[in-house]
Amino acid sequence: MKTKIYIALFSFLFITACEKDIPTHYEYDSYSFSNTDKDAGNWKTTLISSALQINVVPPTAINSPEYLAELAQLKTTQLSLPENIQSDIKYWTNNPVLRWNEIARELIAKYNLIPGPNDDGTYTLPNASKPTGPPPFPFAHPPYACRALAYLSVAQYDGLITAWYYKSLYSRAAACVTDPNIHNFHQTNTIPSYPSDEAVIARVSKEILTAMFPLEKEYLNTLESKHLAAIRSAGTCVQSDVDAGISIANEIAALALQRASSDGMKNAQAPKAVADSIKNDAISRFGWSWVNLEIPARPVGLTPLFGKVRMWNVPNVQVVRPGAPPAFGSNEYNACVAQLKDYAANLTRERRRIANYWSDGLGTYTPPGHWNEIATSIIVAQKLNPIRTARILAYMNMAIMDGGISCWDAKYYYHYPRPIQNIAGFKTILGTPNFPSYTSGHSVFSAAAADVLAYFFPSHAQSVNEMANEAAVSRIYGGIHWAFDASAGLTQGKAVAKYSIDLAKKDGAE
Repeated sequence: MKTKIYIALFSFLFITACEKDIPTHYEYDSYSFSNTDKDAGNWKTTLISSALQINVVPPTAINSPEYLAELAQLKTTQLSLPENIQSDIKYWTNNPVLRWNEIARELIAKYNLIPGPNDDGTYTLPNASKPTGPPPFPFAHPPYACRALAYLSVAQYDGLITAWYYKSLYSRAAACVTDPNIHNFHQTNTIPSYPSDEAVIARVSKEILTAMFPLEKEYLNTLESKHLAAIRSAGTCVQSDVDAGISIANEIAALALQRASSDGMKNAQAPKAVADSIKNDAISRFGWSWVNLEIPARPVGLTPLFGKVRMWNVPNVQVVRPGAPPAFGSNEYNACVAQLKDYAANLTRERRRIANYWSDGLGTYTPPGHWNEIATSIIVAQKLNPIRTARILAYMNMAIMDGGISCWDAKYYYHYPRPIQNIAGFKTILGTPNFPSYTSGHSVFSAAAADVLAYFFPSHAQSVNEMANEAAVSRIYGGIHWAFDASAGLTQGKAVAKYSIDLAKKDGAE
């Protein structure tokens, strides 16, 4: 009976989340790229030393019998393309980096479900070695979400740098250019076809997301098959282009997952004894500790050791750890108490709207996913090519994950109580998160994302920074955070973003 309840609730939250919060299948058509970045194969990679680390054999000549046979097969395929293949070609467009990012966000929303208590009041945590549960694995909370998006984006980016390098080296023109009788279902872009960048994205995305969401293996295999079929039919690639792209993706995905296996995430959800030790350390340092006021209360806060997970670009978590929050009874503390009481007593429609818009709670793709959606809208408007898209998402998601790690380090180092714990009779409008207050995760995630996007898109700097500030204040309006949680979080997110931006300035793409 318990398993059936888990499954029913799991399914219900997925359906309602998709209906209410998740703008699935972002509508955009194939477009001509604003720039093809023909020298992108020389850009700096993250998982590999350079594109040369991956060996891709030369393609056959375009006048060889093997290649001519592939062209003939493509023409035969296009003679009677079923409607579902034509629909799939349109769905994947010519920048599938964005489509797989969207799929990742949908999966995050589906699995963003707090495990419920057992009949005896105890809790069973999701277990990667038994993903069916109950409860199902994973619980895609914000730390898990930012990590999944970071590994996906970095693997996509390194894979595309490698593909671009060999595209430039071998210069095999697209099939529709070599043979004008082949129809190109995408907008024409002068990017060589070997190896297929779309095949890189299809395979590497499927591999990363399958590792992150193991229960979705069959679903992701189906998506990859549809994507590869669309690539083989769209007019730019033949089978050998696709095969070469897959070979790159397999190596890149393996390296990404090797890093993920040892980055410390498997230890982030610490046992109660460790969590209690962290709490006692904070009491010794500061004389306070956070107490979980959930009903029913889980015995351990969310991922107490996420702050020890390996970072991407920040040398160590201490360099971005903020100073201590104000002591109880200090002028700053008292001013924040008065502010929260005032907001609670005078909750305007606009403040409630802002609090709800940025809540990104259960059944949504969390704040990291929200910022990936924001990035997507800018990228499509700018008509960026796949590798330029992957570059932006990689640096942004590395900054978001580094921000999350630094935020969780501060949360459990300071173990600061939330307003509901310290203000008698106080109530929130957004629930009670299961982790300490200082600093605000929304603020850190948002500032990190906004600063990276402002760097890549200077004309959007004001708007994205205003969004980040609104996301931060939304948590104060909701009664979940103190004002100093938000202000310190914004500063912390910006500090983290600087490390990613500094690397971007030197990666050869400018």
